[in-house]
Amino acid sequence: MKKGIQLIVDGTDPKAVHEILEIEVEHHEEQGVHAAKVWEAAGGYAPTVGIIGAVLGLIHVMENLADPSKLGGGIAVAFVATVYGVGAANLFFLPLANKIKFKLKEEAGARNVIIMGLVGLAQGENPRLLQEKLESFLPHNERTKETKK
Repeated sequence: MKKGIQLIVDGTDPKAVHEILEIEVEHHEEQGVHAAKVWEAAGGYAPTVGIIGAVLGLIHVMENLADPSKLGGGIAVAFVATVYGVGAANLFFLPLANKIKFKLKEEAGARNVIIMGLVGLAQGENPRLLQEKLESFLPHNERTKETKK
């Protein structure tokens, strides 16, 4: 918003203001998408790490086939490693990636409304009509009292 107001005060053409601010929004969103992809990748790798733990636990079981008292520990390691891997992916990594994506979409929507408002001001639109236009993006319960009527 600060950058947009500065551009308007400097007398920048409204079309140029719109283009510059759109580039800013796209760049911000692109950075966020990279963060989400990191967490998605972790969610993809976590079950694999769990399977590796399971295989190591089963190897330990096979080493101790002659001594049945040691079999339980190896089997437990195999199951626990699998549960940790799948659990970490589905309860932490993937939900975090989805939350980042959701927040990015919310922020991009809010930034686009700000851009519309700033460009409208730069073009000299009627402030009351501009308010009506921008509030149309809000849920009804968040609009000002005048527009709820």
